[in-house]
Amino acid sequence: MKTVSTKDAPAAIGPYSQAVISGNLVFASGQIPVNPSTGAIEAPDVTGQTHQVCKNIKALLAAAGTDIGKVIKTTCFLADIADFADFNDVYREYFTSCPARSCVAVKDIPKGCLVEIEVIAEI
Repeated sequence: MKTVSTKDAPAAIGPYSQAVISGNLVFASGQIPVNPSTGAIEAPDVTGQTHQVCKNIKALLAAAGTDIGKVIKTTCFLADIADFADFNDVYREYFTSCPARSCVAVKDIPKGCLVEIEVIAEI
């Protein structure tokens, strides 16, 4: 197992890795909409936050030697299921290969975020 770390995605805010590689798979921890350059959550709505999360995922996957087109599974967390349609509008721009997916609403996401996405991708 190999740990993946990059300054181009938000640093872990707890005792976990940004991602790990096992065999030919990358398991990325959930990404939240923190801009890694500023350390801030800049977008106030689910559309902007989803764009930032997807940019963070792309950067993390690049650091692991793969890309978003090789994602095979996503798990998506929304703070409000009423944001599902707006979330999907942005999600489909990035995940054009239509990986398997789970998407649920949860009570809270760290730092008061509206969205979090974790991925599994092939290398």
